Amino acid sequence: RCVKWSAGFSIFLLFVLNTVTGQIRYSIPEEMRPGLFVGDVAKDLGLDVKRLVSGRARLVIDDSRQYVELNRDKGQLVVKERIDREQLCGQKSPCSFGLEILLENPLEFFSITIEIQDINDHAPVFSKKEIILEISESTPIGTIFLLDTATDPDVGLNSLQSYSLKPTDNFALNQLSRSDGSKYAEMVLQSLLDREKQSEHSLILTAIDGRDPPRSGTVKILVKLLDANDNSPIFTETIYKASVAENAVKGMLIIKVSASDADEGYNGNVTYSFTHIGEDAAHLFQISAATGDITLTGNLDYETVQQYELNLQVKDPWGLTGASKLVIDVVDVNDNSPVITMTSFSGKIQEDSPPGTVVALISVQDLDSGKNGQVRLSLEQNSPFTIKQSPRKYYTLVTDAPLDREKVSSFNLTLVASDEGSPSLFSKRTITLDIIDINDNAPAFSQREYKTYILENNTPGVSLLTLQATDSDAGQNARIAYYLIDTDVNGSPVSSYFSVNADSGVIYAVRSFDYEQLKEFKIHVRAQDGGSPPLGSNATVIINVQDQNDNAPQVLYPVQSGASVVAEIVPRSADVGYLVTKVVAVDVDSGQNAWLSYKLQKATDRVLFEVGLQNGEIRTVRQVTDKDAVKQRLTVVVEDNGQPSRSATVNVNLAVADSFPEVLSEFTDFTHEKEYNNSLTFYLVLALAAVSFLFITCLVVIISVKIYRWRQSRLYCHSNLPVIPYYPPRYADTVGTGTLQHVHNYEIYRTTDSRKSDVRYFGPISQSLMSVDTSGTETIPKEKRSIDFTEAGNTLV
Repeated sequence: RCVKWSAGFSIFLLFVLNTVTGQIRYSIPEEMRPGLFVGDVAKDLGLDVKRLVSGRARLVIDDSRQYVELNRDKGQLVVKERIDREQLCGQKSPCSFGLEILLENPLEFFSITIEIQDINDHAPVFSKKEIILEISESTPIGTIFLLDTATDPDVGLNSLQSYSLKPTDNFALNQLSRSDGSKYAEMVLQSLLDREKQSEHSLILTAIDGRDPPRSGTVKILVKLLDANDNSPIFTETIYKASVAENAVKGMLIIKVSASDADEGYNGNVTYSFTHIGEDAAHLFQISAATGDITLTGNLDYETVQQYELNLQVKDPWGLTGASKLVIDVVDVNDNSPVITMTSFSGKIQEDSPPGTVVALISVQDLDSGKNGQVRLSLEQNSPFTIKQSPRKYYTLVTDAPLDREKVSSFNLTLVASDEGSPSLFSKRTITLDIIDINDNAPAFSQREYKTYILENNTPGVSLLTLQATDSDAGQNARIAYYLIDTDVNGSPVSSYFSVNADSGVIYAVRSFDYEQLKEFKIHVRAQDGGSPPLGSNATVIINVQDQNDNAPQVLYPVQSGASVVAEIVPRSADVGYLVTKVVAVDVDSGQNAWLSYKLQKATDRVLFEVGLQNGEIRTVRQVTDKDAVKQRLTVVVEDNGQPSRSATVNVNLAVADSFPEVLSEFTDFTHEKEYNNSLTFYLVLALAAVSFLFITCLVVIISVKIYRWRQSRLYCHSNLPVIPYYPPRYADTVGTGTLQHVHNYEIYRTTDSRKSDVRYFGPISQSLMSVDTSGTETIPKEKRSIDFTEAGNTLV
């Protein structure tokens, strides 16, 4: 329904402020739109708007529907949803409902009553579209005919006020009122009827309410005339009264009514019926048309309707009627259990709340009346809580002892409400109250110190250890975060070596570790909860780096050099077991990864030399003979004991000779191994591209060189000029390594006919290594019989 308000029409608001009881009363019309102003609660109660906000003001309404709401920021009461007065109160007047404003810290109550004023939003309505009356033509003037009453849900002037009847040639209209103020009409015959002139009369009955402009409803009355029947039936009583309990069963006989008719025979037969019966009563009561027995056909409810008023009608076969009234009083019984409503209940309380803290505001209501509606509330089990009575059937649930969430995290409390009826009815409601945790427990590690191991050369990001701390608190207070305490490791921050997952406590290695650099780390990890203020504890983590076989043996002696050939001199007179030299190697790993063994991999003569497995000493196996080659090459493999093992190879050049000139002579033809990384494709392309040019060039160069050398040889043979020595570039051995501390240069001059020549010595030579006597014979000390030879053409360096 929509109610239109003109600019000149103002909403009538009436409030009465009782300074003693703290009650306010407002009056508003029904059908107001949501959001319209009802009253300035803060001003009328003398409260500051800030008090409404800080006290978390809320409305407590007994009804299940909330028609108004509180604007705490403005302190105003406004309409929340459309209010239908007829739906809320029916015919009850005045119509109002109560509510309370609840403030906390401290707890305060203010009662408000809102009266709903009726507006003319309903027109009178008849239950039937047509009323058919059958009356005798001999009906005397003044006979009364009861008419169906129109219904109008509105009250006051907005309700049904009057009836009108048209035409009024034969019938007049009487308007009457009942004890409850409702209006009904009777039609009175005011002139004699003659069926032979007119057998039917059609009338219009109009019901009108009291507003301007008025609303109305109509019904058609069709009067059919019957032949003469000059006596009307009459009830034995003008008003019948009965009482019935609200829990009466269906089919129960409430009362028996009776009527008499002075006519005899067929004209004296009567039938009974209800008239003007509302829809609420039509399904509750039934009358026997033949006997007048009135029985219960529905369920009564004292809390809804306390009294019913029914119109009775008796009619004979010819349409003559009589009227009476039946008043039924409904007797209350204790048929409603108390209803427990949690008016204010958050379901949570902090564990440090002191005794006496209000946990909940509870409302208990019983729709019964008298003692049947008097209730009491209690707790079913023992707990650190108790119930206290508050005004207007309100109760508070308060703490009665200290709380500890770590012992009991929640309580299931059973509220028991019982009335004082006989027998007493009760109801239960179980609520769950959670204890809110406070941060009163610090995280704790399972141990103060942890140890773990990690292999060196680890992959960055590998997890080392998972730390686990526990906190007996809950929620954010038990949410543990792990982090490293800032310290320095070898001059760098610890975060450059390790990281910890803040959520899981997993420690990761940020970088790859080298056992040969750092063998142990000691870091500190802190576990801290999310409380305010946060609590935490520390743990120490010792991380040991384990060695891996990641370093191959390194040969210290003989020194491997690509610039020269190093040879150890073995005299031909050496006995069996003669110590030729010793291979010295080291491994920077530790443990068995650094245990070295020496093996002879390749040798010019395997039956002449052997290598000590553990010490690397090279000794002769047999007596050296003249048949043994002067040039001997040994390949020694140095291998560690790791898994998998690593190795290094060293080439040892030996010279079997008794004199140094013999060594020089033999080592002029010392074959040096070279490693080339040739690209066949490159040379093929190069050869194909230049083959023609090179062929011609080579022919010319060869002829020229031959002529030039022939002329030079003839010149040298006939000349007495001194010979200027020629020093070719040094030729480097890419495999062997030298063993001497200095480089010694020699130049060998040969004739064109012989491989033998004199040896000339140039440059300083350490006297501890070799000396030349006056006769030209070189001597080499026994303890340092090694020599560095470089072959380049005919020159040995």
